[in-house]
Amino acid sequence: MDNRPLNDAFHPDPIIRVRHLCVDYITDNGDFEAVKSVSFDIGKGEIFGLAGESGCGKSTIAFALNRLHKPPAFISGGSVHFDEHDLLKLSDNEIRALRWSEIAMVFQSAMNSLNPVLSIKEQFCDVLRHHKGMSDAQAQDRAEKLLDLVNIPRERLSEYPHQFSGGMRQRLVIAIALSLNPKLIIMDEPTTALDVVVQREILQQIYQLREEFGFSILFITHDLALMSQLCHRIAIMRHGEIVEVNTSERIRNAPQHPYTKKLWASFPNIHETSTHHHQGDSVPRNAQEQQHLSSVKQNQQQGASL
Repeated sequence: MDNRPLNDAFHPDPIIRVRHLCVDYITDNGDFEAVKSVSFDIGKGEIFGLAGESGCGKSTIAFALNRLHKPPAFISGGSVHFDEHDLLKLSDNEIRALRWSEIAMVFQSAMNSLNPVLSIKEQFCDVLRHHKGMSDAQAQDRAEKLLDLVNIPRERLSEYPHQFSGGMRQRLVIAIALSLNPKLIIMDEPTTALDVVVQREILQQIYQLREEFGFSILFITHDLALMSQLCHRIAIMRHGEIVEVNTSERIRNAPQHPYTKKLWASFPNIHETSTHHHQGDSVPRNAQEQQHLSSVKQNQQQGASL
């Protein structure tokens, strides 16, 4: 493989260093390599994007960084260094202590990750009591401040997930991820199933919170156009491998790898319009519809001349 597109995979001041990470799945036909010797850094305070089509291994990497895999998946090689720790060598209790407090995660379909039978207050307090040993009063005070950060009224703390819109539930999950002041937040498709207006609001909020608190973000999505608006650097994945890493600007304006170019080409260009149709005209789906439209226009012209 040509390594030139991977020259920017590393960072001079990393919060996490991933080296030659391999993740396999056990199948009846042998082990399937889902992630193949992937290496990259995420800098302190950086928003690092991981993009690629469905099934390329993005979410598998996210779970590997937190060691959340369950059989038939297993990490078959590599290292993940976070601060001074090799996460892949920690005991179960040691990695459990780092989750949420140091590395938080916003899961794919995060809107459905809230417990439907617990109030929002109980879900905040559960995290804060378990990891910080806070009293109920301290946990409620912290939860109210977190709601302020994501622009949700404090009085809604006693409500249940079904009483919130999709965008508000997504903000709640982000607030819970922030509750222990983590150094790294992994966001796996955090805006999936949200309309474009709410997507923009969520992205703006993520960016503002990072500016305020200085945490790093691993932002995972298949939407390269969306990612290019938010991230400092972007890694492109294909078939379990990273094929290109570069700044967001260069990924957008001067992609190096053929696959990156094809990803961009898959997005429709609203500036490309047909010279055969004017604004407001519908495009006929077939010859029969075209003939019908011509007949309608002819009748309209005849009626206008009467």
